[in-house]
Amino acid sequence: SHYASADESLPPGPEWIESQWNMALRQTIESDSPVWLILDEIQKVRGWSEEIKRLWDTDTSGKIKPLLLGSSALLLQKGLSESLAGRFFLHRCGHWTWPEMRTAFGWDLDTWLYFGGYPGAANYISDPALWLRYVNDSLIETTLSRDVLQMETVAKPALLRHLFGLATHYPSQILSFNKMLGQLVDAGNTTTLSHYLQLLGQAHLITGLPAYSGGEVRRRASSPKLIIQNNALVTAGNPRSLPVGAPDALWRGRLVENAVGAALLEEYTAPGSGVYYWRDGSVETDFVIHEGPRLIAIEVRSGRPGKTSGLFAFKKKHPKSTPLIIGSGRISLEEFFENPRIF
Repeated sequence: SHYASADESLPPGPEWIESQWNMALRQTIESDSPVWLILDEIQKVRGWSEEIKRLWDTDTSGKIKPLLLGSSALLLQKGLSESLAGRFFLHRCGHWTWPEMRTAFGWDLDTWLYFGGYPGAANYISDPALWLRYVNDSLIETTLSRDVLQMETVAKPALLRHLFGLATHYPSQILSFNKMLGQLVDAGNTTTLSHYLQLLGQAHLITGLPAYSGGEVRRRASSPKLIIQNNALVTAGNPRSLPVGAPDALWRGRLVENAVGAALLEEYTAPGSGVYYWRDGSVETDFVIHEGPRLIAIEVRSGRPGKTSGLFAFKKKHPKSTPLIIGSGRISLEEFFENPRIF
């Protein structure tokens, strides 16, 4: 293998890629075997996708296996879609799961539910104030500034930031765009908010789940259920939940349900599959998974009071569906987070 990183004080130009490619090519000749060319932070190289395309298309050896790494999801996606169509496989590396944080740092489930899956922040949890500063300044602010605001023409950047902050106060809750308009200053219209929520989803920060129904039109028109894709973002926006000690049952229930939704979103990304919620009047199911012929309705139970089961109502409306409860009965929270595809 040959490894190089573009994480330099001055972003390199496309000639840097050609230089690394040639080094790997010489290595294939010396070893008479294929070589992995691993280029890290590739999105920082000007014109990286065009240069990779040129080298890939003109290379006749067939022995160089490029592996391109990048921490900016939106910048990578733009390069892939503009230049490298039909030439790549995309490997999505999501937020760290509970088993990963447990293995690396010895965390129990509640610690992960509160502090989320950012390994860089793990060493600061004993000092909640320092942890909050790190997550807000080093993770949230840099991601919003680098991934979102630099990639898209955002007419109201302050509104996008306020939308992010608002969403972290409503984890795993259904919030209509009209209600968002009422709580945001200079919010414009629902179309603007919907677009900004899509941008936050593409940056793997916040996803608005649509309601499940038989028609795509109704799904698009539904109020979103807000899933924050790393619980650290929720806790950082709600410092009242720190430190972990005697957690409020209602708030812990929100964190559990949000973490379940985020785990489902990470698992069900293939074409033909999707994660939704369902509501009919006063009854609802927390999540609905539609994967090919499979239709699974899920209720999350974590001790949060006041929940009315909608599984029976969903089963009555969709007789071929499979109702499941996570958190009690057959599937415990620990079992689910160990394997989100346990069903």
